[in-house]
Amino acid sequence: MRRLLCSVLAALLLVLLTPGLAWAQVHQHENENGVAMVRSLESLRDLDYVSWQAVAYREGAAGGPVVLRIVGYPGKLRLDHPIDLQVFAGRREWSLSDITLKNPALAQDGRDAAAEFALDPLLADLSNNRPLRLVLPGVFTELPVPPYVVGEWRSLQALPLS
Repeated sequence: MRRLLCSVLAALLLVLLTPGLAWAQVHQHENENGVAMVRSLESLRDLDYVSWQAVAYREGAAGGPVVLRIVGYPGKLRLDHPIDLQVFAGRREWSLSDITLKNPALAQDGRDAAAEFALDPLLADLSNNRPLRLVLPGVFTELPVPPYVVGEWRSLQALPLS
């Protein structure tokens, strides 16, 4: 009985002391060209309950540019580029530049269901993991981003590659 109680207590302590390890969505791998990268991949729903994939990534060494890719279901929308992404947090507002056409793979993709944005201006200005609201004019009116996702995006800047 004592052994069982100690095992349950140890398991409970392990679960309580390491919740961040179970929830982390930041992954490290190589892209299609063999370049090391880190990324955060999340599925988010806009206010119309449409799902979007939000992929923030950095290629190469720490301190490099962080890019946010918003992906919709192919065939349901077509994005005309360039279209800047508006980001809101309370009274604060940012406009992120559309860099989709700088990515050769996306520039030649006829589905036009993805857009990429330079995330660095936003990350440089954030001092905490606050909830954000993304607006892509003509595509979605509001895509809420929870604080834990913002934390993942902020971690990408300095995360070392192994």
